[in-house]
Amino acid sequence: MEPEVTAFLIRIVNTLSVGLLWMVCNTTFGIMYGFGFWEGEMKVGNIFFYIFFAISFVDVIWFMIEMWSKPLNIPR
Repeated sequence: MEPEVTAFLIRIVNTLSVGLLWMVCNTTFGIMYGFGFWEGEMKVGNIFFYIFFAISFVDVIWFMIEMWSKPLNIPR
């Protein structure tokens, strides 16, 4: 396969991997462990979950913007 295509596909796979990992982590802690829902009152775990959710979302978006703004690393 051409080196340009390989580098582009690796970038796509990295984007999908980071995005899916972020979604799985937040889904696990938010839905499975119940930190995403208030059960009558707000608890400390809910606050930590939503703070982590917001900060990690900004970090994931920043990572993707940084990754896609760099030129392709094409080995010769």
